[in-house]
Amino acid sequence: MLIDQERLSLLALHLVPGIGDRLFKQLISYIGSATRVFTIPKGKLMKVPGIGPVAADAIHKKETFLRAEEEIRKVAKEQAEILFYIDSTYPTRLKSLDDAPVLLYSKGNVNLNTKKIVAIVGTRKATNYGREFLERFMEELIPHKPLILSGLAYGIDIHAHKLALKHNLNTVGVLGSGIDVIYPAVHKDTAKKMFGGGGLITENPIGAKPDAHNFPARNRIIAGLCDVGFYTILPT
Repeated sequence: MLIDQERLSLLALHLVPGIGDRLFKQLISYIGSATRVFTIPKGKLMKVPGIGPVAADAIHKKETFLRAEEEIRKVAKEQAEILFYIDSTYPTRLKSLDDAPVLLYSKGNVNLNTKKIVAIVGTRKATNYGREFLERFMEELIPHKPLILSGLAYGIDIHAHKLALKHNLNTVGVLGSGIDVIYPAVHKDTAKKMFGGGGLITENPIGAKPDAHNFPARNRIIAGLCDVGFYTILPT
């Protein structure tokens, strides 16, 4: 995978511990480019609001670019790609979020700028009623040909992906792990089937585990991408 210096710098900055999405964008806004972030003196770097000595030292560590180069190799091995927020293929719907991810890992045939996106998420303990209702709902969507977005989780999520595949609708799973870590693992076969007309996306680096704190962040991506959201709960 070929990558120019600015894009490598963007990835390296993303991988610096403590540099979140908002601070990342603030650094670029103040300094002008990711490449310059790594070349200006520490004193000037610390004039950016939110950048203290610890963050400045982390940015200037030699290991930063080594990690980025290794990440590029891993992404290529996974046959995935990285969408930076400056790219034309980056989803325009997400750009309205203050904390929109500065990059997304993508695998498959993913078009996140398609005209219609419907998010379907719900309980992991789906009832027969919930599954049957979702089947009827999905049949109503067929003529509109939306992209079906969900989280590849147990229950309603995986049922939504499978129904999309059944009805030849493109479907994308948003992961709370690395693009190479399918969770739960029993959904790997479904994920592979999704690559033809959709696929997987995540903001987490290669190898990231499905830790609990990743899922609220994952959910903001699902909410930010969709035009319409459908959430199912257990009937009372």
